[in-house]
Amino acid sequence: MEACDVRQALFLRPRRYPFGVWPWRAAGYLVSGVVAGALVCAALLVLLVASLLLVGVPLLLFGGIALGGAERLRLRLVDRRPAADPHRVPAEPGLGAWARTRAGERATWRELAYALLLATVLWVLDALVLAVAAGVPGALLATPVLLAADGHETKVLKTVLVTSYPPALAAAALGALLLVALAYPLGLYAAGRAALTRALIAPRERDGLGEVIASRARLVDAFEAERRRIERDLHDGAQHRLVALSMTLGLARLDAPPGGPLAGRLAQAQEEAGRVLAELRELIHGIHPQVLADYGLGPALADAADRTAVPVDRELDGLPRLPAAVESAAYFTGREALANVDRHSGAARARLTGRHDGRVLVLTVEDDGRGGADPARGSGLTGLADRLAVLDGTLTITSPPGGPTVLRVEIPCRVSSASSSPRTASSSAKG
Repeated sequence: MEACDVRQALFLRPRRYPFGVWPWRAAGYLVSGVVAGALVCAALLVLLVASLLLVGVPLLLFGGIALGGAERLRLRLVDRRPAADPHRVPAEPGLGAWARTRAGERATWRELAYALLLATVLWVLDALVLAVAAGVPGALLATPVLLAADGHETKVLKTVLVTSYPPALAAAALGALLLVALAYPLGLYAAGRAALTRALIAPRERDGLGEVIASRARLVDAFEAERRRIERDLHDGAQHRLVALSMTLGLARLDAPPGGPLAGRLAQAQEEAGRVLAELRELIHGIHPQVLADYGLGPALADAADRTAVPVDRELDGLPRLPAAVESAAYFTGREALANVDRHSGAARARLTGRHDGRVLVLTVEDDGRGGADPARGSGLTGLADRLAVLDGTLTITSPPGGPTVLRVEIPCRVSSASSSPRTASSSAKG
């Protein structure tokens, strides 16, 4: 948290702050931190002993979750901004699903780290700050009372002997001044302490980014599902009707008088239906090729290479079945790269390689063209790069003037639960 944010969080007004409620709230935050830290320290010692019996490990982990919830509530003492719960809602009901979800979240481990930090360091620092900022002025303010209680003498801060009321009242006045002066560093420390707590157990920006990424991933899945639905509807509906229309027109031509105007118009209509059918098939293939759904990424890319005018050498052996979103993003990126080779590169030959090492899919398209490719000039790859980013993937292009141009795609992913592709694209060269 920046300095201005700290001041805003504690409403540090140079003149009014020491006489308002916020120094008391800062002190209350630190006092409760000392109490919480001492309790967590004691509990931690017990859990560490229990961990030897393998009982304390889950208790230690999930105890951090309970502490995180309490700390997010305690933050309201010094920070009016609500601290959001960073934990996800389990996908399934039941204690087991809840435990699995929590154990797999970063927020849970951050809360455990905070618990360890609180038990070992933070509460001790809180106690030291309170001792200096409140204990010293309090001891000075109490000097006249202590002198009156003893009747003869008292020691200020266990060091200076006071035997009369004038020095005792002077010590009390000094204590009042120190109490006002030290309210500022007390508040600043409390604000910094709260900022550290918020960063560990309620990181708004990071959680917001995570939610955005998760939302974009859901949109990609929904987009892929809709793409496949449209492809299926066109394939099973409009395409079949066009085939039936073309056959009906052919039969009508047989019944029409040969050489007459009706036969000519029917022939023209049948040819137009054939062209529309061919365009529809290309459209269906562009929406989501059936070979990609049936056989996977390797055969689909090999098919795209076969459709490229520039000869393409392929190395796609052994690509397994991957998650549908990954296969789709990699396929359309590779197809767009091959289309750019056709349209812009002036290449005599290209090379397409794909491999998966168990963790990352790497796809490379290289050509021997003129180079100088710039995605910003509308190559069609910018949107695909955004789509890859949703999958934590990257797209890099190296294209110096004179070539060669190398496009590289990397997508971290595991092998799909589906079986490996029944076909793989053999290494071949399209002559």
